[in-house]
Amino acid sequence: MNNLELQKRANEIRKGIITAVHSAKAGHPGGSLSAADVFTFLYFEEMNIDPQNPDKEDRDRFVLSKGHTAPGLYAALAHRGFFPVEDLITLRKLGSYLQGHPCIHIPGVDMSSGSLGQGISAAVGMALGAQMDGRNFRVYTLLGDGEIQEGQVWEAAMLAGFRKLDNLCVMVDNNNLQIDGAIDEVCSPYPIDKKFEAFNFHVIHADAHDFDALRAAFKEARETKGMPTCIVLHSIKGKGVSFMENQAGWHGKAPNDEEFAVAMADLEKIGAELEKAGEA
Repeated sequence: MNNLELQKRANEIRKGIITAVHSAKAGHPGGSLSAADVFTFLYFEEMNIDPQNPDKEDRDRFVLSKGHTAPGLYAALAHRGFFPVEDLITLRKLGSYLQGHPCIHIPGVDMSSGSLGQGISAAVGMALGAQMDGRNFRVYTLLGDGEIQEGQVWEAAMLAGFRKLDNLCVMVDNNNLQIDGAIDEVCSPYPIDKKFEAFNFHVIHADAHDFDALRAAFKEARETKGMPTCIVLHSIKGKGVSFMENQAGWHGKAPNDEEFAVAMADLEKIGAELEKAGEA
């Protein structure tokens, strides 16, 4: 898939995020939007997966450690064909299988998550199991930069580095904002790269909204042997929606009807620009 097609997919995933959270009247749009391009790249180019056989044994695994950004994961899974896109509007509703945090019974979800810090531990366990069994699938996990304030993250990282889990790719969505504000003002985890390097990780920096940069980063991760990789993804919280960008207040709040209309108009404009670029 070329970059323009990936950009179009990412824009549709952002529409899915906004639609789902607005319908639920609750949820976490900011971090879902900042990770939308990463979700797109993982599910439409990087990972070995099959929507028609979501439990195939040799598939790559993905664990959303920052589980509150489930709207982004669900939108990506829906557009990839794991379940109907129309189901996104049932987010968080009574009886829906799309609850506020990922659940393992959802097609395409490899691990239930939500309690921050625990997802990376599960991912390390999956990668270690694959290593011990001589299996060649890869394991990917996405953390929030506020999430890495959790001590459990570093316990998992220590084991991953010690066991040289080169089948593990940890990603940190570094948008510099968490629910209480800027991460460097709440409880700074910086320098992120030096910390992961201290745990024997190969560290890559990448623009989270540039598909060429993502492609190069994941290629480098796959080619790194003898140690796990951490990709520090420099992103914009609320990316794509004008009034949400770089605003901590949109960490966990749903848009009202008027805000929903503005957000969708922003994304429709981006979509029109991408269509025009394709015609040029």
